[in-house]
Amino acid sequence: MTLRNYVRDQWHLPETGLTALRSATTGEVVAQASTQGLDFASVLRHAREVGGPQLRALTFHERAAMLKALARYLTERKDEFYSVSFATGATRRDSWIDIEGGFGTLFVYASKGTRELPNARVYADGPPEIISKQGTFLGQHICLPLDGVAVHINAFNFPVWGMLEKLAPTLLAGVPAVIKPATATSYLAARVFEAIIASGILPPGSVQLLCGSVGDLFDHLTGQDVVSFTGSASTALRLKTHPTVVAHAVRFIAETDSLNSCILGPDAVPGTDEFDLFVKEVVREMTAKAGQKCTAIRRALVPQALTAEVVTALQAALARVTIGDPALDGVHMGPLASLDQRREVLARVDELRQEADVVSGDMATLAPRGADATTGAFVPPFLLLCRDAERARAVHAVEAFGPVCTVIPYADLDEAITLTRRGEGSLAGSLFTRDDEVAARLVMGLGPYHGRLLVVNRDCARESTGHGSPLPHLVHGGPGRAGGGEELGGIRGVLHYMQRTAIQGSPQTLTAITGRFVKGATEHDPGTHPFRKTFHDLRIGDTLWSAERTVTIDDIERFADLSGDRFYAHMDQALASRNPFFPQGRVAHGYFLISAAAGLFVDPVFGPVMANYGIDHLRFLSPAYPGDVIRVRVTCKEKTLRAGKGYGEVRWDTEIVNQRGETVASYDVLTMVSEHPTPEGPVTPDR
Repeated sequence: MTLRNYVRDQWHLPETGLTALRSATTGEVVAQASTQGLDFASVLRHAREVGGPQLRALTFHERAAMLKALARYLTERKDEFYSVSFATGATRRDSWIDIEGGFGTLFVYASKGTRELPNARVYADGPPEIISKQGTFLGQHICLPLDGVAVHINAFNFPVWGMLEKLAPTLLAGVPAVIKPATATSYLAARVFEAIIASGILPPGSVQLLCGSVGDLFDHLTGQDVVSFTGSASTALRLKTHPTVVAHAVRFIAETDSLNSCILGPDAVPGTDEFDLFVKEVVREMTAKAGQKCTAIRRALVPQALTAEVVTALQAALARVTIGDPALDGVHMGPLASLDQRREVLARVDELRQEADVVSGDMATLAPRGADATTGAFVPPFLLLCRDAERARAVHAVEAFGPVCTVIPYADLDEAITLTRRGEGSLAGSLFTRDDEVAARLVMGLGPYHGRLLVVNRDCARESTGHGSPLPHLVHGGPGRAGGGEELGGIRGVLHYMQRTAIQGSPQTLTAITGRFVKGATEHDPGTHPFRKTFHDLRIGDTLWSAERTVTIDDIERFADLSGDRFYAHMDQALASRNPFFPQGRVAHGYFLISAAAGLFVDPVFGPVMANYGIDHLRFLSPAYPGDVIRVRVTCKEKTLRAGKGYGEVRWDTEIVNQRGETVASYDVLTMVSEHPTPEGPVTPDR
């Protein structure tokens, strides 16, 4: 099978420069790939001129719906991808991480896009900045999609997840992508990509695929483009210093080498759950994807007194690992991705042998089940023991990208921190301890050197996702040799593909730009109670000023009786007056004021407002004393339609003021408002 490239919304079948791609298990050729003959400048131009405008015309919610539809489409076809994945050396469990983990990332970003981003094309990053005395001149940070293209260069170990974990936040941001999978396993990425195109879900020009070399693609990048790279630190350095990247300050997100560590706490002695969990996790991380994971555990740090017990337990667990054809039931670990990768791993093990003893793993006795050890890229799990890690160099600098881990004894926590830091930056680290003081000390010492730290004990182990599982909700990346990037991380991952711009102007101007009411902007007379207007009839700025209400002692005492809140500042004049915040004595309960305000502005009739589901940003700014007169301003601040649900979320800027015009309290009220004059049911809330 010759892999086709997808460029300018057409499939291109290469005829020259073909590279043979072989099964990791049998060595047989399964595909061939090349990008010779492509016009790379036109690839980027097509993304910018066709894909970019199409994506930017959509709102965040429309892009999120696109991701959700795509995730569903791919999930329905997952079995055909599993059958291809075996050729990469992945077992069924390994493939589940790659394939369904990738689809899950699409689902997560679809959900986050709907819940955490507005149904708009502008993202307001934080509240307005008050930069003038009278509030007529404000600042607001906004984020807009870049006017370029994202170039995704992916690694061989996760052909599906690696592609989709970059693609999800990119498309949600509104930026088109050119995807370049690692050539060795590009046949699996290409199969999934073919399904993406067949779905017809994505707009024209939004994605393109290159199976092979990037040619002169980098020569045509601009300052509006982004490169997102996963691979070796040496390749990242070469690409990052490309003259065009440097000249145009092209954004470069890198996730590279990482000598991740797993630390056994001094309290986790044999017989404890934490000891057993540590052994299980180290073995799992060594054997999952045959250790070909950027997050895999490369160094296992253990208390000196427990070294012998840890090594014995790991040897016993590794002896139970069955190596062989990944398509067979009962096989725990398949081959490496290629024979070249096997040569690379064995060379790195030889380097590590100069400083550490191999205590488990022997190529001479390797007998993979259902496969040939010579034609397949098989290696055993290699466990090493370094008895003098303080003087060692290779164990802290050499990454064997396979099933290889070195046990390193430490004398105390200070030494554990020092030795771990010698890895010079990691994607992930894990700590196995039930002593929270130990955990806190290690986190404080290791946090600056890690993108993610997992603390495991018996209380969270059952639901823990494990050391080596990046999650779309959390940052995936790390400092130093790990590349300095932060892929994923929820909406943080989306913002990599957007430009943050500080906008300065009047409240009305900022309201018009962001679609979010800013205090001081024009307030519109709604003509009727705003709660009687449907979602689409409401305008940003529609404002209700309520009638007045006088706060009385009787109000305070009845609320105390009803709520049980008898805090002295509400009940005792003498004690309250001693409080510097309440010089006039007794004050109304803050929550009474919120309740009284609701009584002033809520329209009681059956209508478009379906539910109040919360309050955000509540602040009590001035005390309300008996005799004070309060009224409420309620302004339609922001609208977010729940597409296909029949309703949307409306955020109301709410302010309680007293007779002196002072703000007593400010907050946002959140309601669900029907698209129709009265809610048509049944409606299922999407919270």
